[in-house]
Amino acid sequence: MHTTIPRAFVFAVSFAVLCTAHAQPQKLRPGLWENSVTMKSQSGQLEAAMAQMQKSMASLTPAQRKQMEQAMVQQGVSMGPSGNTVKVCISPEQADLDRIPAQEGCTQNVQRTGPNAVAMTFSCKGAQGQPPTTGEGTMTFQGPTAYTGNFKVKTTSNGKPEQIDMVQNGKWLAADCGTIKPVR
Repeated sequence: MHTTIPRAFVFAVSFAVLCTAHAQPQKLRPGLWENSVTMKSQSGQLEAAMAQMQKSMASLTPAQRKQMEQAMVQQGVSMGPSGNTVKVCISPEQADLDRIPAQEGCTQNVQRTGPNAVAMTFSCKGAQGQPPTTGEGTMTFQGPTAYTGNFKVKTTSNGKPEQIDMVQNGKWLAADCGTIKPVR
């Protein structure tokens, strides 16, 4: 069975991470961030796809796994062993922006709802065999080094509508991102 939901996961995580860098009055600290995500899909296909992805990663040779991890690092992402923890680098320039850089084919809207909270929506056209994806969510910031968020992402999987509910927590780890490049 082939599913396209993991791309929705990657987009939603990236979108939330960029929102943490750009959507609040108090600037978040640039550097290395760890974002933990808990997801639940209506159909269960997301969970099955993530389990398959983890199984595939586990079956790679050490050289193949290192190559895959290096490719992800070049995109600004390093996944934890369970696949639900993502490390990303936010550059000082990204932390200083007052807007979210749009991903190709996507539009987004972020509104402050309080001194430490934002509400957001996004919409992405389907590209490269991926379905259109929309979403909405809220984020609350606990100062410059932590946030929590809740999101609902709507997409299609195997031609059927799918909703993914996500709970996300982010925490700042260090000023130095090491080998992880800033999120693009």
